[in-house]
Amino acid sequence: MHYKIHYDAPIGRITLTSDGINLTGLWLPKHKDYENHYSEKLVSSDLPVFDKVKQWLDEYFLGNNPEINFPLAPEGTAFRKQVWDLLLEIPHGKTVTYGEIAQAVGLKRGKTTMSSQAVGGAVGSNPISIIIPCHRVVGKDGNLTGYGGGIDTKIALFKLEDMNMDDYYRPKFSTKP
Repeated sequence: MHYKIHYDAPIGRITLTSDGINLTGLWLPKHKDYENHYSEKLVSSDLPVFDKVKQWLDEYFLGNNPEINFPLAPEGTAFRKQVWDLLLEIPHGKTVTYGEIAQAVGLKRGKTTMSSQAVGGAVGSNPISIIIPCHRVVGKDGNLTGYGGGIDTKIALFKLEDMNMDDYYRPKFSTKP
């Protein structure tokens, strides 16, 4: 069985999902189809893991860098999980490029090259936004491309983490505000 609860954040209503023990999803307001990721109907319920995640989010939205003190269990392929593990290593207030992630995944897999596009697909399929900080991945020239939660949300998270916005720019042809 899978459970859900909502959290009202400064960026809008977030939905948290769990298998009862682990956090399996943190879905941003633009993620309208999150329930399609689960094979069963989500049941609204209060769980200890949700209490811990809400405390983490309270601290994060105050501008702090809280420690993750609850179990994460994102569902995905081995490749995607490897990318998500690397995302967890990105420090609060810092960014990495898709190319840098691709290079790190390639090294872990014993390959000399790895597709940045494949990494982009894995980053974009991250089911635990913010906590697994996919918003900290940018294009090689500072382009704020590719955030499923919307570019405005990505910018809000950057500002919350005190990132200097002079180093980044909104994609010229972005279809998602």
